[in-house]
Amino acid sequence: MNNNMENKKFFLYARKSTDVEDKQVLSIEAQLTELREYAVRENIEISAEYIEKQSAKVPGRPIFNKMMKEIETFGGNILAWNPFMSIAWVFSCSC
Repeated sequence: MNNNMENKKFFLYARKSTDVEDKQVLSIEAQLTELREYAVRENIEISAEYIEKQSAKVPGRPIFNKMMKEIETFGGNILAWNPFMSIAWVFSCSC
């Protein structure tokens, strides 16, 4: 990872859908392990971890919304699992 990502605020976000358990491959614990290992490898300091067990189909995920409010207020980036690519995913927010 390039140096401009170091020393920035990162929030780890892990979510597992509650509508179809077998649809999402990685459990929350597995996501957390992968994301934490990725953060160590890339020298990313995690400011907070947000964990949610709720379908993304239904609007109004409270944990996600709380994290976004924090980012809008104080700035930061999101480190999350991308189930379609099976990799850790960094979302840079310029809110």
